[in-house]
Amino acid sequence: MIKLNNLIGLMAFILILTSCGQKSDDSGSFEETSEEAAEEMEASISTEEVTYETDTTSMVGYIAYNESIEDKRPGIIIVHEWWGHNEYVRERAEMLAGMGYTAMAIDMYGNGKQAAHPEDAQKFSGMVMSNIDAAKARFSAAMEMLKEHHSVDSKQIAAIGYCFGGSVVLTMANAGMDLDAVAAFHSGVQLPIMPNEDLTAKVLVCNGAADPFVTPESVAAFTSAMDSIKADYKYVAYEGAKHAFTSKGADSLGQKFELPLEYNAEADEQSWDELQELLNETFN
Repeated sequence: MIKLNNLIGLMAFILILTSCGQKSDDSGSFEETSEEAAEEMEASISTEEVTYETDTTSMVGYIAYNESIEDKRPGIIIVHEWWGHNEYVRERAEMLAGMGYTAMAIDMYGNGKQAAHPEDAQKFSGMVMSNIDAAKARFSAAMEMLKEHHSVDSKQIAAIGYCFGGSVVLTMANAGMDLDAVAAFHSGVQLPIMPNEDLTAKVLVCNGAADPFVTPESVAAFTSAMDSIKADYKYVAYEGAKHAFTSKGADSLGQKFELPLEYNAEADEQSWDELQELLNETFN
């Protein structure tokens, strides 16, 4: 994807080892060398917690990027599940930074607020989605901060979201936000703003076919609307996958609150591959 300028020498060394099948009797195997490269890559990832605000709300963000990359690169917004801005979205930000992007996990609730119970999560998310003007203001404030980051090419911005966050990024794209691409994972598609001529972004939706929160009727309405405007989109439904299939904490939360939540490793991996393909197509 994006060239990692400061690691060219190291990667060339690894390629030589691969092609020659060499191993060092004293210093370890090729596998150990690869692990060292991965560790060096991880060490190059910088993270920072930031604050930003609208006229009425202060929010917490988390930015991750690879400081060894000299060139400016695309920025990716990540919107949290209905639980709020937590470690899960921060981990996804770091994964995207490892791919060469600058990623910002944003806060749609304000003050880093998190829900400890589904009733609170439903209340928090409902307040956002029922006031689209406030939601747009919060999303725009985050996007402007990301664009201003020294590592970001401000003309290349995408957004991804999980659950509630997926609905947010789809809604923001439908509202005409200046986004090149959006991806939604285990996301509702019955949105406050449905697809219309203001949509310019490429769109990816990855849902579980066994997710009871995403009804066939809502999917049919969404895809019909997308087709009517000839949108550039892809809708994927993973057989047997339930809600929150990308989150390793889904099983315990599902059991605790008696909800149909379940991690699905295969769907998680495949949907991440779909995201990488979308971003490569959009920015390369």
